[in-house]
Amino acid sequence: MEKSWHLKRRTFLKGLGVSCALPFLESMAKDTAKNPNTAKRCVFSYVPNGVSLPDSKNKAFKDWHWFPHGEGEKFQFTKVQEPLQKFRNKLLYVGGLSHPRSRKILGHAAGDTWLTGGDISGAEYKNSISIDQVAASVLGKQTRFSSLALSCDGGVGYKSRVSTCSFDDSGKAMPTESNPREIFERYFSQNDAKSKELRKKRLHQGKKIVDLVMADAKDLSRKLGKQDHQKMDEYLSSVSEIEENIKRTEDWLDVPMKKVKVDHINFGVKQSAPKDYIRTMYDLIALAFEADITRVATYMISREDGMGFGDKFPIITLGYKGHHGISHDRSKGSFERWGRYDRFLNEQFAYFVDKLSNIQDENGSILDSTMAMHGSACSTTHNARNYPIVIAGGQKLGLVGGQFLKFNEKTPLANMYVTMLNSLGVPTKKFADSTGELTDILA
Repeated sequence: MEKSWHLKRRTFLKGLGVSCALPFLESMAKDTAKNPNTAKRCVFSYVPNGVSLPDSKNKAFKDWHWFPHGEGEKFQFTKVQEPLQKFRNKLLYVGGLSHPRSRKILGHAAGDTWLTGGDISGAEYKNSISIDQVAASVLGKQTRFSSLALSCDGGVGYKSRVSTCSFDDSGKAMPTESNPREIFERYFSQNDAKSKELRKKRLHQGKKIVDLVMADAKDLSRKLGKQDHQKMDEYLSSVSEIEENIKRTEDWLDVPMKKVKVDHINFGVKQSAPKDYIRTMYDLIALAFEADITRVATYMISREDGMGFGDKFPIITLGYKGHHGISHDRSKGSFERWGRYDRFLNEQFAYFVDKLSNIQDENGSILDSTMAMHGSACSTTHNARNYPIVIAGGQKLGLVGGQFLKFNEKTPLANMYVTMLNSLGVPTKKFADSTGELTDILA
């Protein structure tokens, strides 16, 4: 029975002809728990080149194997996963899954398909939409920005060696951002009157340019041949997307942004300080979720095949060779060295998980309403099988916690993505090459 002191979430104070919405109060908790519009979030952080997976005959197997030992609820952490021990009951490890079509291509290229499951094996590179963008198409309607895409290098990289995890609905790589200060200024700038007017003026100028370009392009398109007409259609689609983004920004300009504390974020950090840099990027994602400016994010920690600055992270942090070099090294003690770097990355992921666990919204810790997936598109170098995957959080979205689930290659990774999307409130029957759902990951 509902107590007299339970308040509805939409309760208003009324008096003197005005009304004012109440802030969240504990006595609203019961009503909020039944709210179907509970904020649901997802974030995907990517590691290239695979992970340390020595076989059972190697003495490094016991301590430096990326996957835990055992199975189900009785799994045991190795030294690689120890930094996440505190969150054991919030973790879901998944083994054995991969994208069938990616098994046919060189392992490094599989990074392009980690979140898409697309087929890029043909002569003409053609990817498909990534899971984060499917989620953003629904969840993004409720926030200032539909998604946030970050990486160490920024931009998109190039085909088969991208610097992004995100691909739009036409399979085109979506650019990432890498400068913490620029990210903050773009996404978290406050709407004071002066800056608001300046932004409105810039948006209006941008809109006029888009209108002019669109009109001119349509006129030119009528005179083109079939192949050029197709290219022009792709161009018009991009221009139309810009126009939609301008309108979206306009719509949110007059909506006040939630105030959040930012004094803990090191905006001046550089990639030459990997620990601080990675944590700052995770801080920005956590801040974006706390301020509710987006509910979808991706973060490519570094690129495949030794590309970009992130390959130097093991050199700087542990005095090793580059990350790609580590993944190819089979000399004595190589798996321990690789495992120690994996542990370093898990320490930063644990930092992020801890951040999410300590941020509260009206439903409690946002970790419980967030699926934070961390992993790679290779088990070991060039082997696009048995992807290392751990998902933190998501218990209020139905995900099981405190488990290590193992599957075989008959089950495509896309099946898990279908289940994740449905749990996020994004109705999905099929994604990429899925053959159904993977309900084993649900409690």
